[in-house]
Parts: sequence; structure tokens; C-alpha cells
Amino acid sequence: MKRGISVIKQKIKDKQIKVAVVGLGYVGLPLALEFAKRGLSVIGIEIDKHRVNQLRKRTSYITDVTSQELKAVCAKHDFVVLTDYKGIEKADAVIICVPTPLKRKYHPDISYIKKAVRGISRHINKGTLVVLESTTYPGTTEEVILPLLEHKGFKHNRDFYLCFSPERIDPGNLDYPVHKIPKVVGGLTPEATQLGVLLYKNIIEKVVPVSSARVAEVVKLLENTFRLVNIGLIDELAMMAHKMKVDIWEVISAASTKPFGFMPFLPGPGVGGHCIPKDPLYLYWKARHHGFKSRFIKLASGIVSSMPEYVVDRMQEELKHRGIVPDKAKILLMGVTYKKDVLDLRKSPALDIIEILARHKVAVSYYDPLVPYLSINQIDLKSIKLSARVLRQFDCILICAAHTSVNYSFILKNSQMIFDTRNVYKRSRDAKIYRL
Repeated sequence: MKRGISVIKQKIKDKQIKVAVVGLGYVGLPLALEFAKRGLSVIGIEIDKHRVNQLRKRTSYITDVTSQELKAVCAKHDFVVLTDYKGIEKADAVIICVPTPLKRKYHPDISYIKKAVRGISRHINKGTLVVLESTTYPGTTEEVILPLLEHKGFKHNRDFYLCFSPERIDPGNLDYPVHKIPKVVGGLTPEATQLGVLLYKNIIEKVVPVSSARVAEVVKLLENTFRLVNIGLIDELAMMAHKMKVDIWEVISAASTKPFGFMPFLPGPGVGGHCIPKDPLYLYWKARHHGFKSRFIKLASGIVSSMPEYVVDRMQEELKHRGIVPDKAKILLMGVTYKKDVLDLRKSPALDIIEILARHKVAVSYYDPLVPYLSINQIDLKSIKLSARVLRQFDCILICAAHTSVNYSFILKNSQMIFDTRNVYKRSRDAKIYRL
């Protein structure tokens, strides 16, 4: 049955709308629960059977959603999880939150988006609002999704409405839950944008409309390119400062006292997570199709991706200074997630460091209170149990992720050498500590 824009507008305002969220990962699950908490009927669609089983047991698999929160929402609100797209038939709005990895370093992989949209197109009703949240290259919403949805005679702005709204989830950041992060929405038409804004106003404190889906797509890429370029810059300055025998951490601290014109970024062993290592390369790839080569993006990406190798080289250099043969050293990595206090291994630089050390035939172990075992790529390790006796067996402790639950004073007291990539020991002048 055809539903006009006024009908869906009223349903959104009256909270009578049924929302389908496709992909219940780090973005989709918190989003789905937020809609459910606000009294909307929610359908979650997830093809990963392990995730579905966890959800049906009311067990969360992501950091930002506790199992208690999941149980509470499922007990009080209308939230169902399905494994196929048939549930789209009951939805008034569909939000796509599927992964967008890279095929190769500079080539986007939007196959998950295409698969999701094809599934949606088989069951979509007239009058439905479709929103893509998955980060992608500019033009995807209009050039890829629109034709797939129009294939059976549906016409945009008559039979359905299409928007892009970039996800802005920051895993582990308790200061900015979903509802407090401003939401950018850009539709293919003003009517689509208006519907998207109305939908997100149900759960988000501030919604920011922009003139088009393409603008909204670039907004997300700008945000993460800004971070990548500045992280690449500070990583390079850290390497430069080491050559000049200058403490980069002291430099950053002093520069941060300037109340204008400066924003501190911190060096580290590399960049992980799903967004920063990848998203700027989507922009780089699309720009090349328009005859423009971004030197900044390529340079920053190269610097950041080289950091695990640089960390290993620096650590081995310091081992030599202490009279230890690097290839014979026993190394303990402290923290293997890509970010402190977040159970997320995606693109973690610690994994690259472990693989580099393994290639050098270096004996490597790890400790991480969030990750009891590692079985990924060629890595098959279990987290060690920390004790004074165990710590003393290692020639170097390499801090990659600085989880707040770790007793760093205990580690300092019982270690022979520490290579600190996160400036955990910023106030210490102990001779056994070496900083990035």
C-alpha cells in the first residue's frame, strides 16, 4: 500500500514507526537499543549466527553495551533479532550499519553494503525511509544504493526516501553515548533529509541536516582524515624528536598550554579500529577517480602504518644499548587491543608488532586483562598471569595499550626494561623506562 510522506512523518512524530537496523555490530547494536529505549519498535537484522545466539541469550559482545543493559531493553521494549531480510516488510525505516573494509590498501570493499541493499530491496514497502550509516566513499548512496532500490520500479521521493548519516560511535567513550553525539543527515532530496532528521530526533539531542547525501559522506571522511593526518604528523615528529634527543611528550604538554590554534595529538605504536586506518583511503580512492591525488592522505597513511616496525626497531636499539641481543630477548606486550579499556582487536598495531617479532624469531608473550587468548592470523597465544617472578623473566615490557585496570607501579617495580609507547610513566625518570 502506498504511503505518502505526510503519513510516515506523522508515524515518526507519534513514535509509531518500526525501525529495522541491518548489522548489529559496534554501530548497529547501540543504535538499535537506543531506538528501543525511546519506545520505538525495533527489528535487528544480523547474519552472523554467533552474534544472534549471543543476543538471544541476552549476552552482549561489544564494550559499549553491557549484558545487563541488553536484558533490560529486551525485557521492557519491543526489540527482536532476525537472521533474514523478511522482517523489512514490517519496517517503516531501515538503517544500514554493515562493515566497509578495504580489498587492498587503496581499494574500497562495499560488497557488504550491496548485499544488504539487495536483501532490503526484495522486501521493502512503499513509503519506507532508508538510511546508510556505513562509512563509504562519496557518491555511494546515489550511485550504488539508489539504483539497487529502484530496480523493481520503485522511484525515489515517491515510493521510498534515501539518506546518508555517518556513524560517529567512539567505542569506550562514556562521555559521549549515542544520544549525545550530534548526528549529520543528508538525503538525496530535501524531503528525504527532512524524514531522516525527524527519525534521529527521536534518539539524538542534536541533528544537523546538510544539503546532500554526498556532503554527509564527505563529512565522515573529513573527520577521520583530519585525525589520520595529525596522528601521522605527530608520529613523524616523535621520530624526529628522538633523533634530536628531545622528549616529544614534554613538547606536546608544553604546546598544549596555548589556548588557541593548537590541538594535541599523541604518538603511538600505530592506529587501529575500523575507521581511521581505512576511511581516509576511501576518500583517496574516490579522489583519484576525479583525477586528484591526495598527497597528505597517502603520506599520513604510510607513516602511521610504519609505526609498528619503527617501535620494534627502537625497542631492539634500546635492548642493544643494555647489552641484550635483540633476537634472543624475551618480550612481553602489555595490552593488545587497539584502544585502552576497549575489547576491540580490529587493526590493532599490537598484532602487527607480535607478527613482526615472530618473523624475527623473537620470543613474545602478552598480557591483556580484556583478551584471555589470541587466535588470529598466525598468532596463537594466551594472556600470561602477572606476577613479580613472571615479569622478571622478560627482557622488555612493551606497553601497547594502557588499560586503566593494570597496576603499572607493580610492573615498573618488577621489570628489567620498559618500552612505553603510551607515555604511561610520564612523571618517572627511572632509567629502565624508554619512551616512544
